[in-house]
Amino acid sequence: MCARLAADGYKVLLVARDPVRGRRAAAALAEESFAVNHLLEDRLGRVVQVSAGLYVKGRAEPGRTAVGADFSSLRTYADTKLCNLLTVPLFAERRRDRGITIDAVHPGVIRTGLGDRGGLLGRLLKAAERKWATPEEGAAPVAALARDTGTGRYFDRTREVPLEGPARDRDLARRVWDEAEALTAAP
Repeated sequence: MCARLAADGYKVLLVARDPVRGRRAAAALAEESFAVNHLLEDRLGRVVQVSAGLYVKGRAEPGRTAVGADFSSLRTYADTKLCNLLTVPLFAERRRDRGITIDAVHPGVIRTGLGDRGGLLGRLLKAAERKWATPEEGAAPVAALARDTGTGRYFDRTREVPLEGPARDRDLARRVWDEAEALTAAP
């Protein structure tokens, strides 16, 4: 996907991490998942946030999520994806005048090997992965959205859908936004 977008003249910054392997702090600012999945967005011109349907299981708790309190690989993943989606509408509103756009997309469950495990659980997941979409199939909605010009939207693959549950809480979104600003503020 990155190569395809770069060939079309887009500057691409790919930021990814494995939620199973770590709880290391990124530059001592915050828990790594929170920092990578949530704090880097303001550095770009067109942001396509790769989300996950698991955001509906997330819990955003300012003062706790950012530091990895109650860390669990799957739970923290869902929590950081919820933080992302909470702030998409605010990001769109606040950056529109600067020409920065953002949309989010859940590309489906993709066969990437991200979070591969050993043992019985690992073998069961490998069997289930055969039914998941290929990376190329998962890249299609992300690449399409990268070429789009809208802002503040959420897509389930190629279909725009409204955010659900806690992702629509404007007060919580402002608290998460304020925390992210404090964590990334220059000294």
